[in-house]
Amino acid sequence: MALRNAVLAALIDRESSGYDLAKRFRVSVANFWTATPQQLYRELEKMESEGLLAARVVHQDKRPDKRIFSVTGAGRAALRAFTTQPPKPTTVRDELLVQVEALAHADVPSVRGSIVSHLEQSRQRLATYEKSLAEILGSRSHEEFLATGNRLGPYLTLHRGISFERENIAWGELALRVLDRRFPAR
Repeated sequence: MALRNAVLAALIDRESSGYDLAKRFRVSVANFWTATPQQLYRELEKMESEGLLAARVVHQDKRPDKRIFSVTGAGRAALRAFTTQPPKPTTVRDELLVQVEALAHADVPSVRGSIVSHLEQSRQRLATYEKSLAEILGSRSHEEFLATGNRLGPYLTLHRGISFERENIAWGELALRVLDRRFPAR
């Protein structure tokens, strides 16, 4: 999937500046697609030149003017066409798992430290995703939201991110227990 499809999906219901889009990518979209702010800005410019996005300038008194991007009819058509294609299989490339795979020949304390760091990052992302989900739900229960809510896509992708991070945490805790049992601190 190209970054452009993730950008279209993020902008389809709400126009945004590049800065705000980068913040949104960091907070909620990151559970299924990552991009640096520089990548986003380049993609926004390219998509505007291709007619997939429109931009308008908002004058600000004490800051530089900002550009607000919205999806055009051509962008909506491109996103719809993307959703008709079967997705490519997910590819996993995880440096931590390569380190763990090489454990018999690794510096075990360093690998353990990497697992601890990974675990903390997963806990932070889980808290962020749970907060975002609570904001989507508002005062509604899950059942009420599913019956009446408008943001089903973000609801479902956040649930996937939450499940993924919970599994990362469970695996990290298991890995630490195994390492601590096999390689007790001296």
